[in-house]
Amino acid sequence: MASFQAIGSVAEAVARLLAQSWQPSLLNGIELQFEVYQGKDFSEPMDAGISVFVYQVGVNKVQRTLPPATAGHRRPLPIDISMLLTAWARDASAEHDILGWAMRTIDDNPILPAGFLNAAIPGVFGPQETVELVPGELTNEEVFQLWQVLPNSLQLSAPYVARVVRLESAVTVPQGGPVLTRELEFEAAPA
Repeated sequence: MASFQAIGSVAEAVARLLAQSWQPSLLNGIELQFEVYQGKDFSEPMDAGISVFVYQVGVNKVQRTLPPATAGHRRPLPIDISMLLTAWARDASAEHDILGWAMRTIDDNPILPAGFLNAAIPGVFGPQETVELVPGELTNEEVFQLWQVLPNSLQLSAPYVARVVRLESAVTVPQGGPVLTRELEFEAAPA
């Protein structure tokens, strides 16, 4: 199970996947940046590259009733992390190429292993854990609402979801021994 630091680790891993896969020769020698953004970073974006912006985190309802993974601990909390990959460049053609390349790269590498996920913050994910990256879905209305609150104009982007990240609980559930006898006490009802 992953620790509470998993959300940031996943975003950093996506940026690292793209950074390690980029070859400047693909686009006339252009060096790209790959960064995890907060909302305020959209007001002064990079010159050329891809930003990874986590815009929503939700509980995965399909795997919500998993049994406890560690004896004595509460159930893990399965979450999905919704991200927006945004292409930045000086002209539209370069943005199109950059985003197309990024989408192809993620589709070629949709499973992030624990070693890769733990590169930014060691020990967040267990050694056998993986996270799957799948295309997300945003309606046109959701896209426009998102860009109305971000400090920039509408920018070429693609939504992705990292699923299923299981956050481990640090709370232990006390374990009692088996019930051996029952003792029932009755009182007479007042008249």
